[in-house]
Amino acid sequence: MDLNFEYAAHQRALMNATAATNVDARLAKLEQAARIAGRISAFQHGLGAAAACAWSKAQLTPKKHRKPDEAPQIVR
Repeated sequence: MDLNFEYAAHQRALMNATAATNVDARLAKLEQAARIAGRISAFQHGLGAAAACAWSKAQLTPKKHRKPDEAPQIVR
């Protein structure tokens, strides 16, 4: 895995979510960022990397647990 590529993709997804002009687009980009964070976390856990814990916390609240008008929250 190219971590620099994944880190950059994660940042782009977050920036695109911030720039989104509607809620659906914002949620789609935040969910994309969460999927990327999950890949980074899994890779780092596989290596035993200390930074993996931070990426594990970067997962978003699953959509099924949110109210329709509620923005995703970072799970801490």
